[in-house]
Amino acid sequence: MRRVASGLTALTAVVALAACSPATPGGRAIPGGTPGAKTAAHPGEYLVFYAGGKQRQAMEAVQRAGGTTVGQDARLGYLLAKGGGDAFVTGLGADQAIVGVSPDRAIGMATAERTGSAAFPDASSFTKKGAGEPLANRQWDMRMIGADRAHAKAPGSKQVLVGIIDTGVDGKHPDIAPNFDRGLSRNFVTDKPKDDDGETLDGPCEASGCKDPVDADDDGHGTHVASTIASPINGIGIAGVAPGVRLVNIRAGQDSGFFFLKPSLDALTYAADIGVDVVNMSYYVDPWLFNCSANKSDTRKQQLEQQAIITGMQRALDYARKKGVTLISALGNGSTDLGHPKVDDKSPGYPRGDEKVRRIDNSCINVPAESGGVISVSAVGPSGRKAIYSDYGLEQTDLAAPGGDVLDGKGSKATRSILAAVPEHVLRAGGRIDSSGRPKGADVVRDCTRGPCSYYQYLDGTSMAAPHATGVAAILISRFGKPGAGGLALDPATVQDLLYKSATHKACPSPRQYVYKAYGETDTHTCEGGPSRNGFYGHGIVDAWKAATFTP
Repeated sequence: MRRVASGLTALTAVVALAACSPATPGGRAIPGGTPGAKTAAHPGEYLVFYAGGKQRQAMEAVQRAGGTTVGQDARLGYLLAKGGGDAFVTGLGADQAIVGVSPDRAIGMATAERTGSAAFPDASSFTKKGAGEPLANRQWDMRMIGADRAHAKAPGSKQVLVGIIDTGVDGKHPDIAPNFDRGLSRNFVTDKPKDDDGETLDGPCEASGCKDPVDADDDGHGTHVASTIASPINGIGIAGVAPGVRLVNIRAGQDSGFFFLKPSLDALTYAADIGVDVVNMSYYVDPWLFNCSANKSDTRKQQLEQQAIITGMQRALDYARKKGVTLISALGNGSTDLGHPKVDDKSPGYPRGDEKVRRIDNSCINVPAESGGVISVSAVGPSGRKAIYSDYGLEQTDLAAPGGDVLDGKGSKATRSILAAVPEHVLRAGGRIDSSGRPKGADVVRDCTRGPCSYYQYLDGTSMAAPHATGVAAILISRFGKPGAGGLALDPATVQDLLYKSATHKACPSPRQYVYKAYGETDTHTCEGGPSRNGFYGHGIVDAWKAATFTP
């Protein structure tokens, strides 16, 4: 979304700049001082996570620290408390019943990068009509994983619910509406016009009370993800990996791309409670790109916040998985070996400008990509190589999928990215179409084959890779699931096993050190592991055709 994850080299920083849309806000530099050292001037609300069975002791600790308990969630073991600033937080942290304390504020962002502002060549050579949906010929990603063939064999069942935990879904988009379940969809976010420093965050509210309807997406990221998973076969635009399943918008992200911790927790527990089968999480929870429980360069307050993120999200993920939700996440776009991270200079990322440089190691994790029970997906370009921006790591990469790579070949081409639906109003706001609705660049495509025109955009990112894996998981659940809450159900451990068995193994490149070259810069990534499991491709590239046809 707004920025690439940490670990950027000069090469990937240049690539990121070429990939971000004009609307992408940049960070603010703080002149002098210590970033992130501000003190709350008035009481705020905090998520206070307590050790198992210590709810009463936690409430007493809140009172001793001068705060008030105003809510709680016993499912995930936390209190919602009001208190005043750093002294309140550190006072709580000294109590043995408390395992983490986080402000209830925006602390994350989606992990995909836009390709909208790049100087892409004309795409007229890609307009030849082919079989299937009107824009099927542009979907190299679906051909790579055999989804185009799998559609006739196993399009997915309407009894399978796919949750999109993201910035929202445009449920009125012509190429999403037939599969969109508005009744089950929820928005756990209230738009925030300005951040804690008074800088523009989400901008003016579009809806009464700053609460967008459940079929809205003012960013476009969640709509693109949903489209890749399950755009229907309806003679309009494209078809998703599993065009027959139902989509549920479970919004946890701000219009600006930031995420609150509590909405992320609420989204996961809601998905679990209504019987969602698989969720797609193409974002990371932040302000800490890498969450470290005891980094010496962090204040006690910052340590407690990271402990809360690690603990709270793991509890929510465990709750969802135990209730039958398969958890799929984007791995990240920092071009970083997550098994050997060294520096985090992107945290804390909220408010913008609070970032500092700190040394990190493998004890620090990206959440939810490195959380337990999550299937994390790296990205490949159209040639099948690991995308230049994609994070990787032997322990961290579970699967690979098409995520796009504008630099995977000679020059830079938008059509090497992933094409999927985008809300028209988002394109208008970003200046990507003119007043009559004509696209201004090769990264945007309009389809007027049937009725009102619908719009699509080429995007790059592991955010685009994860929904391919989510769609394949939906196919597997459709085939092997049994009647359960919400429709069909299949144990997440079984789904994971079937995903791995149906994936196409891809060995590390030879030599293992792959050198990426672009814009006069070079970057070297080292692939560890064997053909059946390695740091670039995990257990392999997801395969929709195998998922639709194989016998376990």
